[in-house]
Amino acid sequence: MASSDEDDEGVPTLVDATGSYVPPELVPAPLSQAEPSSSAAVPVAADQVDAKPVPVTILTGYLGAGKTTLLNYLLTANHGYKIAVILNEFGEGSAVEKSMSVGTEGELFEEWLELRNGCLCCSVKDVGVKAIENLMEKRGRFDYVVLETTGLADPGPIASMFWLDDALCSQVKLDGVVTVMDAKYGLQQLKEERPAHVMNEAVRQVALADRILLNKIDLVSEAERDELRQAVQGINGLAQIVETSYAKVPMDFVLGIQAFDQTKAEAVLAAQQGHTHDDATVRTVTFEQAGPVDERAVESWLEQLLWEGMLDGQAVAGLEVLRAKGVLAIHGQDKRVIFQAVRELYDKTTTSEWEPTEPRITRMVFIGRNLPDGMAESFARNCLHTTA
Repeated sequence: MASSDEDDEGVPTLVDATGSYVPPELVPAPLSQAEPSSSAAVPVAADQVDAKPVPVTILTGYLGAGKTTLLNYLLTANHGYKIAVILNEFGEGSAVEKSMSVGTEGELFEEWLELRNGCLCCSVKDVGVKAIENLMEKRGRFDYVVLETTGLADPGPIASMFWLDDALCSQVKLDGVVTVMDAKYGLQQLKEERPAHVMNEAVRQVALADRILLNKIDLVSEAERDELRQAVQGINGLAQIVETSYAKVPMDFVLGIQAFDQTKAEAVLAAQQGHTHDDATVRTVTFEQAGPVDERAVESWLEQLLWEGMLDGQAVAGLEVLRAKGVLAIHGQDKRVIFQAVRELYDKTTTSEWEPTEPRITRMVFIGRNLPDGMAESFARNCLHTTA
């Protein structure tokens, strides 16, 4: 006989009479359009299949921050969404994770389990394209994909794979990177030293985030909370931050944030004023530039910065751009051009038209390590369109 209990963060789980965890109740998975009930079934017409890419949220956070708590909520709450969760970290005290096995013979993924609330759950040994491709065979059974990384993982390469694989991009799209932080130990984790030229994992996770949960906020004083928030904003001035206990946040803070939707980028950038958030090595630099810019000159300037670690032809020691966004006013174009970058990869998209009386302003935001002073001046010198 199973009864309700709570794990160490107050999240309900199931235990038996001996106190051992038992698997969540499963329900038969309905046949998808790709799995006809018989060979005689009539194929589904191509125009009947939803061709929109499925949004993917990358969930990251340091060990013990509360990712498991958030995942348990996503997998068990009656929130009305069908969410597919890909797990590759197995903590203690989770009924969902305890119900699955980790492959020991080199398998990439295990059997998908469907939960009563319609969510899908899978255990994996590695987060990669193969696991996503396997999941997309079940397309139609879920609205979102949440891809959890290990506590020490760098989310950058995982985010980049959605741009590198064209076939994958036609099926899924990156919705955003969500980082969970432990409010009690977060500041200590951000300050942990690493060998020279190695970035702290917690700092990297904060720098790459679009949304940040300061979890377990009930365990710290107001002064400690303010100090942590200031440190996080010093690293990443773009991310939205929420303070929470037991990882309880509105669903729309985690899902459907459209952080990589080019049409949403301008609103985010418009809220940024020209300033610099300073940290010892990782910081956010923003600037604006009035007047049209030359597209080829911008590409050359960006490529030197992102690919070669150079500014104005000079190498910058330790330069590493983690995230970047921009709205470009391109000379000769009546529409805005939005660019986004994750590390050395960047993408440009043409979006809405400029109003006839609207000033043409380019806005740029960079988050990275050892970003040099004078970036705004360099951009103006190299990229502004001239008639000469």
